[in-house]
This record gives sequence, C-alpha cells and structure tokens, in this order.
Amino acid sequence: MPYKTFDRSKLKLRPLNQREHDLSVDQIPDLNAPIPPFDSPNLPIVADRIVRARQNNRAVIFMIGAHVIRAGAARYLIDLMERGLITHIAGNGACAIHDYEFARIGATTESVGKYIRTGEFGLWTETGDLNLIAQTAAQKGIGLGEAVGHDILESNYPHKDISIFAAAVRLNIPITTHVSIGYDIVHEHPNCDGAAIGASTYTDFLIFTESITHLEGGVLLNIGTAIMGPEVYLKALAMARNVARQEGRSIARFTTAVFDLIPLGDDLDTEAPKTDPRYYYRPFKTILVRTVQDGGESYYIQGDHRETIPNLYRLINATTDEHR
Repeated sequence: MPYKTFDRSKLKLRPLNQREHDLSVDQIPDLNAPIPPFDSPNLPIVADRIVRARQNNRAVIFMIGAHVIRAGAARYLIDLMERGLITHIAGNGACAIHDYEFARIGATTESVGKYIRTGEFGLWTETGDLNLIAQTAAQKGIGLGEAVGHDILESNYPHKDISIFAAAVRLNIPITTHVSIGYDIVHEHPNCDGAAIGASTYTDFLIFTESITHLEGGVLLNIGTAIMGPEVYLKALAMARNVARQEGRSIARFTTAVFDLIPLGDDLDTEAPKTDPRYYYRPFKTILVRTVQDGGESYYIQGDHRETIPNLYRLINATTDEHR
C-alpha cells in the first residue's frame, strides 16, 4: 500500500477522572419528577399506536441518537422496556459511549471546543474499553449492543441502574448499535479494532433487520437520529419486504414517527422536491413519506427531547390506564 497511515502508538491518553464533564447522573430525571409542558396534536396518537401495538403483540422499535441519552431519557425508556412496551432499541455508536460512561463514572460529555484545541478530545482511557468489548463481541459472534449491555450488567459500575444497554440485556430485549467507522471517539484509540467493530455492528444490523420483519401492525420511532436511523431502517425494510413478498406476506401497515427539532412545515405526506432543502433531510423523505406509502401512517413531533420524551411517556401511561 503506497499510503502512509497514522501511527496511533504516539497518542497520549488520559483517565476519565481528569476530564471536565458537561453532564452528570443527577441531571437524569426520576420517573416521578415534574414533566415539562409540551403540546403536540400528534403525540397522543403516537402514544395510542404504541399501546395498541403491544396489546396486539406487535413490534415497537425505538431508533435513537445519542442526544436522547444526553437529554436524560434513560429512566423513561427503561421503565417502558420493563413494562413490555418497547421491543427493540437501536442506537448509534455514541449511544453506547454515553450510556457506558454514565454507568461507569456517573458523568459523560466533554467540551469539544476545549479539548479539540489541546488534541485531547475523545482520548480518555476508560472509554476505550468499549473497543475491547467490541473484540469480545466479534469473538463470540454476538452484536455490539448486546456485548456492551452484558459488560455493564455484569460489572460493579456504580450507576448501571440507569444503563439502557444493561436493562435491555437484563430484559432480553434486542439492543443494537449501528456504528460508522470514524464517527466515534473510541475510533481514535490505539486499541480500536475496525474489523471487530465491523463484525459486531453488522451482527446488530441483521438482528435489527429481523425485528423489522415483525413491523406489520407495529410502530417505529426515530428519535434524534438524522442519518443512522433512516438509513439503517431503509435497508432493513428492503430486506424484510423482499423475503415477505416471496412468502406472500406484507409489511406495509404500520406507524412511524420522527422526533426532532427541525421545522418541516404542514405538508408531511408529500416528498419535498430536490429544490427544497427538506428533500435532503432523510427522516422526512424516508420515514415520514416513502416507506409508509402502501398503507402506513406517519407523524412528526417537533420539540426538545427533554420535553417530548417525558410527555410521550406520560401519554403512554395515560393510554395504558384507559385500556385496562
């Protein structure tokens, strides 16, 4: 190969206890904490669809970005998992990082502006242990998300009770991690094994695709992930529909919802033209329009995750009580 590669052995790592953190566990609200005001006409509909789907033993899949964890949603998601209202959680690599750091040291998130200037951003020793977990996952032939959950669940980390990954493994609920190489801070580390990450995250992709085969009559939520969520879902749905069609089945009548901050306007049933910047926003064209055109329905919830997720949780609880 004529191209030089960066020599990772020259890197200097520092322990996490020397890092300044922007978030700590005391910022994660308890289930009985006051829920902030938020109103959306679509939110009660989504809550109703989730409850009805689980009553009919249909899939309810949450695809989340790392900001969901950073917004303090862990206890809400864990409680919904414990009550059987979520059947699968899919996240990107940063979800695993923040969940792992919260469980291990009770804090996460560094100042990019501060540490990129000194060349220290992301280079924290303990977080790099996720690379060792990926190697274990590849050796065992299991998914990266499951491996992270097992590691946290079997550890003595002081805050593993707020780990979404550990809760999923404890409850035997698939939790998948969908990694793009070079996206995450652990890829900077000398112990990063790209082949192990690739193998274990691809296993997770196949686990996720299997969950999508059960989406008929179910619900898929895309919360705060503009690239991973719609792109992984799109490919998985194509694979699932390919096999379903051969078997005389259909995966068409289901509900999707996107939770994000971007204003999309009022017409969310028609794909925006290529001259419109919204065309290039994947959750819009993929999740809200293209994949539900054969009998599904979709909803957009615009708002901060600190408001939307607690209120979705509140409405799910209220709807569950109504159906008892």
